[in-house]
Formats: sequence, structure tokens, C-alpha cells
Amino acid sequence: MTDATKPPVPDGAKDLEKQGIAIMISTLHNNAEPAIRRYAAYLLGNARTPQAIRPLIEALGDLDKSVREQAMLALVATGKAAIEPLSAAMKDPRWETRYRAAEALGKLADEKAVKPLIQGLQDSRDHVRYMAAKGLTGLGDSEAIDPLIILLKDENPVVRMMTTKALSAIGGKKVQSAIKDALAHETNEGVREAMNAALH
Repeated sequence: MTDATKPPVPDGAKDLEKQGIAIMISTLHNNAEPAIRRYAAYLLGNARTPQAIRPLIEALGDLDKSVREQAMLALVATGKAAIEPLSAAMKDPRWETRYRAAEALGKLADEKAVKPLIQGLQDSRDHVRYMAAKGLTGLGDSEAIDPLIILLKDENPVVRMMTTKALSAIGGKKVQSAIKDALAHETNEGVREAMNAALH
């Protein structure tokens, strides 16, 4: 079985795996080549060591999108030990870090991820609100109902659509009623479709 998260091995990184955690961390932080930083993030995820968590959290704010994504996947591979640092990363000043932290928390789908994801619903950046709602979709926690209902009025239709899906995953009379009310005022066709689907 192949590893779907494995990036191509770039030139200059063939021996990185044999060089130990400290070198991988240094490469992740300091190498000028995004492909090599990305590969270092992948190897650190595979190592599943607590030592790698902090550097990977920092890499969630890397200038390169592929490195940020790989760092997120590596933190998911690390498992429950990453939940607390990821929760703290939801307060990072960089929205890219908060976005990827929310994505990782959603993929980890642990009950300890619920509170930080609920906080993410109030983020100033719509990307983060979207990802927090997406993360809560898989958790189905009733604690998220009221904060999600507020987002049915979000300015971004993509956020409203994901919020509808998250609420639908939780279900219940309160959710149905809130979606019905929101549908009466919704003008975006895609969001209306999602709301109608959630009601039937």
C-alpha cells in the first residue's frame, strides 16, 4: 500500500531520513528549497515523536503552501499528542497557521478538538471559520450548535454552506428550525441547495 501523503523525494534530501530528528528539524526550519522543507515535514510526521511537534506547528506558517499542508498532515500522523499544541496554534497571529491548525484538529476528530474549533468559528478570517466548521462536521458535538447557528449569517457563502453541513451532521429539532429560518433569507443558490438538502 502506498502512502498517499508522501511527497516526491527531492534532490538533496535522499539521505535526510538517516540523519536523525535534529537534522530534519533544522532542514524544516532553514532549508531554502520548499520541496526539501516539505519532505522534512513528512519525515517528522513519520517519526511520530513529541520532539517534532513544536517545529511542525511552526511550519504551519511556512511561506510555502505545500510545506504548510505537509506539516498539517504530519501533525495528524503524530496523533493525540498534537491536540494541545494545535489548540494553542488556533490563537497564532498568522491566519495560515490557524487555518492549518483547524484542519488538523478536524482530521484528528478527537473530543478535545471541539472547544478550539468552536473558538475558530469566531475567527476574523473566513478561511479559518470555514475550516473550523468543516472540522466540527466530523465531530457532531451538540456543544457546537449555537456557535454554528450564528455562522448561518456569515458574510461568506462558502462558510454558510459548510456551516449548514456541520449543523446537518449534528441534527435535531433546534438545528432544523435554525436552517429553516436561515433558508427564508438566503439568496445564494449553492447555500440554498445545501440548506434544502439538510432539511430533507
